[in-house]
Amino acid sequence: MIDSGLVDLSRLQFAMTAMYHFLFVPLTLGLSFMIAIMESVYVMTNRQVWRDMTVFWGKLFGINFAVGVATGIVMEFQFGTNWAYYSHYVGDIFGAPLAIEGLMAFFLEATFIGLFFFGWDKLTKVGHLVVTWLVALGSNFSALWILVANGWMNFPVGSEFNPDTMRMEVTDFWAVIFNPVAQAKFVHTVSAGYVTGAMFVLGISAYYLLRQRDVEFAKRSMTIAASFGLASALSVVVLGDESGYSVSENQKMKMAAMEGMYETLPAPASFTLIGLPNEETRTVDYAIHVPYVLGLIATRSLDEEVPGILELVEHAVVRIENGLIAYDALEALKADRANAVARARFDAHKEDLGYALLLKQYVEDPRTATPELVAQAAWDTVPPVAPLFWTFRLMVALGFLFIAIFAYAFWLVARRQHTAHRWFLWTCLLSIPLPWVAAELGWFVAEFGRQPWVIDSVLPTFLAVSSLSYGAVLTTLIGFVVIYSTLAVIEVGLLRKTILAGPYHTPQPPKDSTSGEFAPAYGK
Repeated sequence: MIDSGLVDLSRLQFAMTAMYHFLFVPLTLGLSFMIAIMESVYVMTNRQVWRDMTVFWGKLFGINFAVGVATGIVMEFQFGTNWAYYSHYVGDIFGAPLAIEGLMAFFLEATFIGLFFFGWDKLTKVGHLVVTWLVALGSNFSALWILVANGWMNFPVGSEFNPDTMRMEVTDFWAVIFNPVAQAKFVHTVSAGYVTGAMFVLGISAYYLLRQRDVEFAKRSMTIAASFGLASALSVVVLGDESGYSVSENQKMKMAAMEGMYETLPAPASFTLIGLPNEETRTVDYAIHVPYVLGLIATRSLDEEVPGILELVEHAVVRIENGLIAYDALEALKADRANAVARARFDAHKEDLGYALLLKQYVEDPRTATPELVAQAAWDTVPPVAPLFWTFRLMVALGFLFIAIFAYAFWLVARRQHTAHRWFLWTCLLSIPLPWVAAELGWFVAEFGRQPWVIDSVLPTFLAVSSLSYGAVLTTLIGFVVIYSTLAVIEVGLLRKTILAGPYHTPQPPKDSTSGEFAPAYGK
């Protein structure tokens, strides 16, 4: 029998390491492109202040990049240590994009980041600008391949189970790469990273303006952050809508749980703006509905229904029953690989094999399961509704808040009134952590909403874990939390020290007596 406590502990360990790691990723994504934009302006205008901006924000990028790499490496090893059966079952597919990420994207980024920091006096302006853009592109390519792997876990296309090897294998590599779920996740995730970087620059610039130091530097940085941030925040909402459509097409149970929608509603379905999910009565109490919106998001139409949880559970019962046929045929093939009848039965029902595996949580042989256990396993396909319902709405609310902040900042900088409202500068400064909160909430919705699957409809999470002891998992969990917390404190300390020192290491930058330009940030 499956030890559910060990499964939950293993899940907690991976969740902690993943969420710690993702504290550093979005800032890397956002700062890299903003730095490239700043240096592009420097090359075009030859104004020293833009070079100083590139150098200063590049220092903060480098600090964050180093810690992000250190936390990301551990996750790669966890697949083999804590999730051994997962690695065996889908390693041929999942490992490919991870390998490409390391060989193509990470090496590109890591190689050129050294040239970015040490090549100012050794490369031409255009040459150094090319290096900076390659660092930015490398950062985003890293995200692409990671999200291709994660997208496949949510929508496992281009692959099938091979009864001869007892593993999932690639049948169409290009389908894996161009997985619609992966593409939607990629553009949505990197846009959220751009928002994080923009809010970081906006908030630090606001801090300098509040302190009335490095004013011209801060105004230009605020202008870049407001423009880049507004475009990014708007794109997050637009691309989030596309991501919602992708979920409704390929992960219908996740969509129904996010909405707390137990009953299938008549088309076009309304969106529940807010309410209180009640899992006992299977309703959302005190709900405020927005007509038509869910139907438009989920189906792009006004005449298609969005299936509710109860209907999807009934469908899961059918898939479990079909999966039992596939499981029985697979057992026959184990005894006789040449059994043509068993192979034909398996091929006819192999898409539902994963649903039969849900029963292994209750019985050793799924074929012995009672109708009551089948019904219970069908309900296991429903992720906890209330956490998803509230997490999703908080994430969306933060997304619209970011649009408001960046829109107002853009309006101010367009009128050259950067310091018109101290209350708004304080708002920008205090809002720096919010994009990280939104990003973590988004990952919670994506991963928690996929449960009980580690590979959607293919491999239940409880079957994917390694045979480790409680002590081993708990010890490493505590160790990771301590080490990662230490790294986080070190990074915040280094960032704070660099920010307090400022771009010129003085309250106000000195000016060159002949040109009137600000003296460079690198010590002259």
